[in-house]
Amino acid sequence: MSNLKINKMTNSNVVESKRFVIRKSLIGKNQVITFTNKKGDEIKYNHDVAYKFLKSTLDNLACFAKYSSYTATNNIPVALRNKELV
Repeated sequence: MSNLKINKMTNSNVVESKRFVIRKSLIGKNQVITFTNKKGDEIKYNHDVAYKFLKSTLDNLACFAKYSSYTATNNIPVALRNKELV
């Protein structure tokens, strides 16, 4: 989890990341993740809510099976845009 930092100052379940990420190790932990995309937009999402929307797609991705994670550097996946994720 080199690109995730738990916010210990507020002792909350908010995690800062450099990119959008879904990890098998975070499923069920109700983590809220924030990242800033290359346009400078701060994006906040609940990991479990995002996973619920993407589960069927992720289960069919070889990278998710092999590496137990899915990342997107520039933005959130299209399937999650305009969804309530927090």
